Amino acid sequence: MKYMMLMQAGRQTKDEMPPIDTWPVEDVQAHIRFMHDTNRKLVDTGEFVDAQGLAAPDQVKIVRAGEGGAAVVTDGPFPETKEFLIGYWIIDCDSTERAVDLAAHVSAAPGPGGRPLNLPIELRQVMSGAPEEEL
Repeated sequence: MKYMMLMQAGRQTKDEMPPIDTWPVEDVQAHIRFMHDTNRKLVDTGEFVDAQGLAAPDQVKIVRAGEGGAAVVTDGPFPETKEFLIGYWIIDCDSTERAVDLAAHVSAAPGPGGRPLNLPIELRQVMSGAPEEEL
């Protein structure tokens, strides 16, 4: 089964996770090393599908189709935004329990001073659609 693990941060986690560009260099390096090691372990177990860190929220573009299908673009995030997506993994594992264990591992990524961040990781199963020939 495929799952998407969504790592989020926001105002409610600001005390626990100050912006990464304010961390000491060695803490940033430890955090990135943890992410690379996690991805490597997932590759080794055959569970890795994809993982990406995302640009900061001040670079968000919200796109909607406007009149005649023309793109209408607004900047984000909006002031009412309480949290935002900072990265994701797509994993392929044998059970929900395994996916939960992996999400807990990622949640404990090291932050400033090496303390686990314990960020919320949203875990969602990737649903399969009907084969194209059935549509």
